[in-house]
Amino acid sequence: MRFLLLLLATLAFSQDIKVRKEVLPNGLTVLLYENKQAPTVACRLFYLTGSVHENPGNSGLAHLLEHMLFKGSEKLKADELWSAYQEAGGTDLNAFTTDLMTAYFVNLPRNKVELFLWLESDRMQNSVMRDFKAERDVVREERRMRYEDPPRGRYRETLRGMIYELYPYRIPTIGWASSIENLTQEQAEEHYRKYYKPRNAILVFAGDFSADSLLPKIHAYFGSIPTGEPFPEIHLKEPEQAGEKRLIVRRNDATPSVDIYFKTPSVEDPAIYALDIAEGVLNGRSGRLYKRLVEEEKLATSANASNNPNKAVSTFSVSVALKPGASHAKAEAIVWEELEKLKKELVNEREFQRVINNAYAAQVRSLTDMAGVATNLAWFEMYGSYNLYLNWAKSLESVSREAVKNAATHYFTKNNTVTGWMENL
Repeated sequence: MRFLLLLLATLAFSQDIKVRKEVLPNGLTVLLYENKQAPTVACRLFYLTGSVHENPGNSGLAHLLEHMLFKGSEKLKADELWSAYQEAGGTDLNAFTTDLMTAYFVNLPRNKVELFLWLESDRMQNSVMRDFKAERDVVREERRMRYEDPPRGRYRETLRGMIYELYPYRIPTIGWASSIENLTQEQAEEHYRKYYKPRNAILVFAGDFSADSLLPKIHAYFGSIPTGEPFPEIHLKEPEQAGEKRLIVRRNDATPSVDIYFKTPSVEDPAIYALDIAEGVLNGRSGRLYKRLVEEEKLATSANASNNPNKAVSTFSVSVALKPGASHAKAEAIVWEELEKLKKELVNEREFQRVINNAYAAQVRSLTDMAGVATNLAWFEMYGSYNLYLNWAKSLESVSREAVKNAATHYFTKNNTVTGWMENL
C-alpha cells in the first residue's frame, strides 16, 4: 500500500509540473518553472560548450574559460560579480564544466532575480580576461591535484581514453597538462566571442517568481545580444570495438578496485531505459552486486552499477571497491556471473517493481529541490528536451522485462568492455 500511495502521489506531482519554454529570436532557450514552496529562485545559465568541442591541442579551453568569466567585465572589476551575488543573499554560487557544457549557477532571494539577468547578460557580452596567465597556472595546479597526484586520477583518465577511440569524449574536460600550459589569451577570447552567445545557451529559473513578469525582463536584458556562431557539427561515430581492453595500474597508495565499462547507445535510444532497469537491479544495498560481493563473498566494501546516458554515445559501468587482499579476478568473475544472469533470465517481477518504485521515489525527491530541478531541466534540454527529465520514471514503466534481457545480451559482451584494475603494491 505504501508503494501504491507513493506512486499515485508522484504521478499527481509530476503532472503538476508546468514548465514554460520560450526561445528568443537570437536563439536563447528559456525554461521557467514556478514553485512557491520557498521565497527563493534557482538561477542557471548553461553554455553548450565543453571539451567535446576541443582537440588535444586546445584541450581544457572551456574549463579555463569557466574560471576566466569570474574575472569581471568592462563594467565590473575582478571578483565584483562574486561579491554582488553574495551581498544580495545568493547561495550555492559556483560553476562547472563537463564534456558538453559549462554552467553558472546561484540561488537568489525572489526579489533579487533581476540581478542574475543583469550580471549574466553582462558576462555574456563584456567579459574581460584579466590575469590570464595566473589563472592558467591555477588550472594547471588543479589538474595536478585532482588528476595527477590522487591514485585514481590518471587511472580514470586513461580508462576514459580507452573507452572512446574516436569521439571527443576521450578529451579530458580539465585538459591535458601540456595543452593547458600552452593555451593563449587570444584563443580564450576568440572562443568566448564566437560561442558564449544566446544560440548556445539555456537560461533556467525554478522557484518563487512570476513567469509573466520575468519574461519581459529576460527579453530586455538578453534580447539584443547577437546570436553568435554555431559550433561545427560533430559527424564522428564511435567505431565498433575490436575486442576486450584492459588496464592495470599498481600504486602503493591505491584502493584496490575493479571497474568495467561498456559503450551503449545515445540518450535518444529506447535501450537506455532498459539499461536503467538493469542498473537498478544490480545497484544499491538491495541490488545483486552488493549482495554477492559485499554480503555473501565478503570481497568488497562496495559494488555499484551506473547507467550514464549521453549524447552520441553513452556508457554503462560497474565499479567494485575491494577489501585488502581480495582477488581482483574472483570479483570480476562474480560481476560477469551477475551480468550473464541478466542475459539469460528475465528480471523477476518483484525486482522489476522495486526499480520502478525507486525511480518514482527519486523523482519525487528531486522535484522538491528547486536547485536540482533547475539543473536537471537545463541538463536534459541539452540532451534534446527537458521532458526527458520529467518523464524519466514514467518511461521506465513502459520497459518490458524482455527488453532488459535483450539490452543486456546486446551490450554486456566481452568485446564491448574496457576493464580496469587498481592494485595496491
